[in-house]
Amino acid sequence: MVNSRDVAIEAGVSQATVSRVLSGSQTVSEQTRARVLAAMAHTGYQPNYAARAMRTNRTRTIGVVVANILNPFYPALIAAASRELNRLDYRMILWESEFGGEQSATEAIAQRQVDGVLFTSATAESAPLAAAVGSGAPTALINRIVPNLPCDQVDSNNNATSFDIATYFAAAGHERVGLITADRRASTARLREDGFRAGVKASRLSMPATLVKNGDFTHEGGQRAFKALMATKGSAPTAVFCVNDLSALGAIDAAKSVGLRVPEDLWVVGYDDIDMASWESNSLTTARQPIESMVTLALETLLERIGDPALPFRHYQFATSMQVRQSTACEPFIHTTSSSPQPSILREWTA
Repeated sequence: MVNSRDVAIEAGVSQATVSRVLSGSQTVSEQTRARVLAAMAHTGYQPNYAARAMRTNRTRTIGVVVANILNPFYPALIAAASRELNRLDYRMILWESEFGGEQSATEAIAQRQVDGVLFTSATAESAPLAAAVGSGAPTALINRIVPNLPCDQVDSNNNATSFDIATYFAAAGHERVGLITADRRASTARLREDGFRAGVKASRLSMPATLVKNGDFTHEGGQRAFKALMATKGSAPTAVFCVNDLSALGAIDAAKSVGLRVPEDLWVVGYDDIDMASWESNSLTTARQPIESMVTLALETLLERIGDPALPFRHYQFATSMQVRQSTACEPFIHTTSSSPQPSILREWTA
């Protein structure tokens, strides 16, 4: 059986260095780490995770909680997390909160089966989130945030980007606009709705309450919301903002089903830039979140907290980039806020 001594000989390093690589020590250079990992692959070495967990009190396993995995946004986020964790020699347990995963996640956290938990779709009402924070398990939120919760959080500038989308509509001459939003318990829906409403007010656009509908973050919901929006009394909107891409694609399909042309009769903008948004048949203008960078930072922060639970909590925020496509006639978009790829620290605090 291959052991760590064999790996050390193959890599040309000491056995202690192999142990440091296996433990995730930050004192090992990336070049040496890569050499050791290559030697492990070449020799077929398989770490004994159970023995290591007993010895170090660490499982080298991170739990990841997502919402509806059928939403293409989440597979992209999961793939980014998987790549980064594999690079760091960590394993991942995935739970889907909307289909029975919450109980399993809560039990795993309570039993310390994971070293930390990354939440991608948290709300203040989330049972596994309460279990993680309540037990003191290292916890990080990405995409959705929960203000004042004692854990690290990473999101994009949802509010500012959505404000800019309203001014984008106004600059193009639109006067009456619509909004397809979602459950406000999700920070992504709440912040995007609030930002867009503020932009509508600042630009003196017309958006009566009848032109605001709930699309549930889904394609079907977007279709249903747009049809309900069109059924209201009064003039129809000439531009609609949807708080995610799936509901925006649903709105486009619903618009076409009633004979409206996009973008000639109606502009539609989404948020997230899922792969389908760029398909020629959709060509959706949308705000792109830098998912790879957000995931990398969230996991780096989570692993730092596993190593030192006393670190202050931080809320990081990334800027989005607008992907302008046919759904808004490829009209240029101007950001009024920073578009720097580097995240800003919105807040730093201790429990």
